[in-house]
Amino acid sequence: MQVTPSGQGLGARVEGFDVSKPLSHEDYKKIESLLGQYGVLCFSKQNLTGAQLKDFSSKFGTLEVNVANMYQEPGHPEVMILSNKKVDGKPIGLGDAGQDWHTDMSYSKMIAFTNVLYGIEIPHRNGQPLGSTEFSNMRAAYLALPEELKKKLDGMTVLHDFNKFWENMRKQPGCTRPPLTEAQRKAKPPVSHPIFLTHPITGDKILYANPGYSIQINELPQKESDEILNFLFAHQLQPQFRYQHRWTAGDVLMWDNMGTIHNAVADYGPDEHRFIKRCQVMADRYFPLAA
Repeated sequence: MQVTPSGQGLGARVEGFDVSKPLSHEDYKKIESLLGQYGVLCFSKQNLTGAQLKDFSSKFGTLEVNVANMYQEPGHPEVMILSNKKVDGKPIGLGDAGQDWHTDMSYSKMIAFTNVLYGIEIPHRNGQPLGSTEFSNMRAAYLALPEELKKKLDGMTVLHDFNKFWENMRKQPGCTRPPLTEAQRKAKPPVSHPIFLTHPITGDKILYANPGYSIQINELPQKESDEILNFLFAHQLQPQFRYQHRWTAGDVLMWDNMGTIHNAVADYGPDEHRFIKRCQVMADRYFPLAA
């Protein structure tokens, strides 16, 4: 593998590696280490089937089947389609996935380790790619917190709610998401996690709170909790922590959900087509007692 750091707040490009081939233990450990170091990895010039994407992703932990239970690759429910394309007037994928800053699966008892996305069709305008994915480094965000706030919040927990993000997306213009059903809400009730998580790969402390799902610091009164969360949400998006991935067709983008937050940039229109396949890997290899 040839690894080139992005030179930004996180991220690296990995060349000379074929994601479609069987993954050796040595390569697995190398990728795991790189994820801990850089947070986001781009494997460029890949050519994958949905089954190969699923097979590669599954080497890093148990794959999640999304609670919405929609837009799945036929025969492979672990592979979700993210797309604004329509066939016979009907969407073939989730068209507004990830459009706000968040950490995937922080709303679950078993959190996410990594996402693996395969870009098949990328929209362009005037020769420039659209639909970038932005990231922010939560190790760096933790380190940059005021010392008195680190001491105050140490040992506290944050409540995360799947419905917060879902309802925020439903408020966006043109959104077609229905409300969550009672069964879907019962399947994903709010859960709590430490506000400062120890990263299982690096051993570093990270800020584990995000605007998409975090609703309450459990140990604080609501007003104080809201004030601190609003401060944290602004703090964690400072430019020095950030990286923006500009997609090219054939990219496999893999990121560490524990040490980053991310946002899908919706700067393309309904006729500028985006088609991406995604697998989401749970962190059960690192936190087996939470399974």
